[in-house]
Parts: sequence; structure tokens; C-alpha cells
Amino acid sequence: MSVARALSPESVTELTRALDLSGVFANGTLGGVLARARRLDLFGFLVIGIVSGLGGGILRDTLLQHGTPVALTDYTYLTVATAGTLLAFVADLSRPTSGWAFNLLDASALSVWAVAGAQKTLAVGLGWLPAVLLGTITAVGGGAIRDLLLARTPSVFGGTPLYATVAIVVSGVMVVCSRLGVPTVGVLAGIAVGISLRLAASHWGWRLPGSRDWRPGSSKGRDP
Repeated sequence: MSVARALSPESVTELTRALDLSGVFANGTLGGVLARARRLDLFGFLVIGIVSGLGGGILRDTLLQHGTPVALTDYTYLTVATAGTLLAFVADLSRPTSGWAFNLLDASALSVWAVAGAQKTLAVGLGWLPAVLLGTITAVGGGAIRDLLLARTPSVFGGTPLYATVAIVVSGVMVVCSRLGVPTVGVLAGIAVGISLRLAASHWGWRLPGSRDWRPGSSKGRDP
């Protein structure tokens, strides 16, 4: 493939769709893993997996107001989400939940969806700030809805290593590269940065400070 072809709008659109679908599959699988941990039946698996896989993209497309959400018009999305969910149903993937394979899947899903969300937003003519916001919503929205259905505190609200922060960084990388005229580089760089940052945060336990850890500075009681 020539450089001109790789950087063409058509190629970027095709790549964005492929990333979108890979994120749908990965998040459907992650939803299935959590459904197994809650000992849900097949219907429960499908609800949690499909919501996990399609929720973020539907939120993004609804906010873009650029037609019906693609997940409702392109049946490939529902099929891919269902396939990811069924994979977790027939194969017990819960054992390595804290292992590198699960963390890699989680980091990959977060990164590819942040890239896809930012790129789709830029493609309809919106600016950098909406692109970062909708890239982040695409990456974390489905997981947040899934966690609420499972009565869990959504990961995006803290208590876990860097999550939404990674999506913001990845979306920012995509925006900068698109502004420089190299969106394909932005896709690859965004995914690489996102996976690396998420895995590093999981390994070393990087978190944003919480209210329990924050103590405002005060001069009272200090030596002059």
C-alpha cells in the first residue's frame, strides 16, 4: 500500500471501522468475563456483554447527532459483540482476570476505542475538544453502563489504575496527529501509547489522588 493510499480519508475510515469493531469484540468479552464472575445465566451474559460492547459507541453516535448510531444500522456490530460475549461464556476466561492477558485485552480495548471515537468526531468536522471528550466517552461509556448494571463502582470514577486518563491521552495523540496531517500515524501512536500507559499504570498502581489522600496546604502550625 502506498503512503498516499495509507493516508487517504477512505483508508482512515476503513481503519477506524476495524478499530471500532475490535473494541466492540474486546469489550463484549470483558463484559462476559464479569458476567461469569457474577454467575449470570446466558441471557445475563448477553445483556452485560452487548451493553459493554456497544454502549460507548452508541453514546458517541447519539451525541454526534450525525444519523442513527452505527450499532443500530450495521448488524456487524451486534454480531461481533455477541461473538465476544459467547467466547467468554463457553471459555472460562475468569482465571487470568488479574493476569497480563486480561490487562492487555483491557488496555487494547480502551485504546482502540479512544482512537476510533476521536477520529469519528474529527471526521464530522468538530474541533479538538469534542474529539477528546467523545473519544473518552467512547472508550469508557460502555464499561461504565456495564458496571452500573452489575452494581459496581464504574472504573472511570476511580479506585483502579489510570483509566479515563489513558483515554484522554490517547484521544489527544489522535487529535494532534490528525492536525499534522498524519491520521494513520495517530492511530498507531495512540494505540501504542494507550496500551503502554495502561499496562504501566496497572503494574505500578498509578492512580489519580482521591479525596482521602489529598490534604490542602496550610501555614498554620508551621515554623516561620
